Amino acid sequence: MPSSADRSVAELLDAFASSEPVPGGGSAAALAGALGTSLLIMVAGMTKTRTGAAHERTLLDAASVRLSPLRATLTSLVDRDSEAYAGVVAAYRLPKGTAAEQSVRRDAIQRAMRAATETPLETMRACQHALADAVVVAGSGARSASSDAGVAIELLGAALRGAALNVDTNIGTLTDRAVAERMRQERQDLERRGAADAARARALLV
Repeated sequence: MPSSADRSVAELLDAFASSEPVPGGGSAAALAGALGTSLLIMVAGMTKTRTGAAHERTLLDAASVRLSPLRATLTSLVDRDSEAYAGVVAAYRLPKGTAAEQSVRRDAIQRAMRAATETPLETMRACQHALADAVVVAGSGARSASSDAGVAIELLGAALRGAALNVDTNIGTLTDRAVAERMRQERQDLERRGAADAARARALLV
């Protein structure tokens, strides 16, 4: 399957619309996050700032530096989410005719499900970090680009919540309860922090 980054927009949308299981919701969440992050980079890079003050340019430049690798991470997660799902499917297809095969299959399923849970959790991390910088961009970016920053905030918020749904779906299959609880707590913390940052950023756009 070609990389999402190598497809045209139309081809990528067709892939999401197809009856194939991938790309699915997790990939869509990562893509939404990458789009939102791209918009923040665009606003941060505009010549005009909120008031023209020198410190605003400094803040925006620093935010742009932080946002660029986040966009790269989210872009890679579009495909990585599909790869994680493929790993789960492959694990479930392993033979289970003997006790030894069943043991190998159980272990493989657990490894695959842990990866399939970690992947959307990583999407959440990247979106939360981007939303933290959305506060900077909303507060220091040009007023003429407020709608662009606002769209970015909503895309990142949707991406974070969408990725959380995938974490919730997969985490219940993990038999290592300590790992599952750690992931659950991080998921809740990321959603809480992301929502708080989104609210702060929205307030600055007014």
